[in-house]
Amino acid sequence: MTRAQLRALTFKDGEVPGVYKGGMEVQDPQPEAERRSFPPVSDPDCQTMLDIRSGEGASTVVFQVFNWKGDIWGGDSTLAAYEDGKAQQVFAQLKQALGSCRSYEGTGWVGKFKATLTMEQAPGVGDEAVRFHGTVPMGPDYPGDRNEQFTVVRAGNTIVTFAKLNLGGGASFPADLVKRQVERLQAAQRP
Repeated sequence: MTRAQLRALTFKDGEVPGVYKGGMEVQDPQPEAERRSFPPVSDPDCQTMLDIRSGEGASTVVFQVFNWKGDIWGGDSTLAAYEDGKAQQVFAQLKQALGSCRSYEGTGWVGKFKATLTMEQAPGVGDEAVRFHGTVPMGPDYPGDRNEQFTVVRAGNTIVTFAKLNLGGGASFPADLVKRQVERLQAAQRP
């Protein structure tokens, strides 16, 4: 699937209730030279999970940001297309990595952090799906934890990751949007 085809499958203005007009920007990945790089996290299986959920190794990737009214944290989706059969292999690697990744330490935009992962019930969408929750304590300057829910779904030769962030409260990406996006990816790949 080409970048133009992936972009055409993202949500357009007016299709998602409660989002600011123009609040669903679609972005291409930054060129490698412009990306800020961080050292790998402490657990190699967790690094595999991080790479897959961000579309590393895919032939084509696009990102969509969702800015909901009344929610300063928003959410996003990463649509990644793979060569024939490769998405199935990558998803198997993801499930294997999630089998042992429970916590990891790393360095990010705000410095050093420690994250804990918990598995959640996967939605019944796509060819296969997983859902997990990442929690990062924010420290004494920021009360509460950084909570992020990730839903990762394989639909044919694509893998889409939905992420929803919140600080100090729960996080859940809208189930109807997950279902609609996955259905679009499936329909686009039918002969």
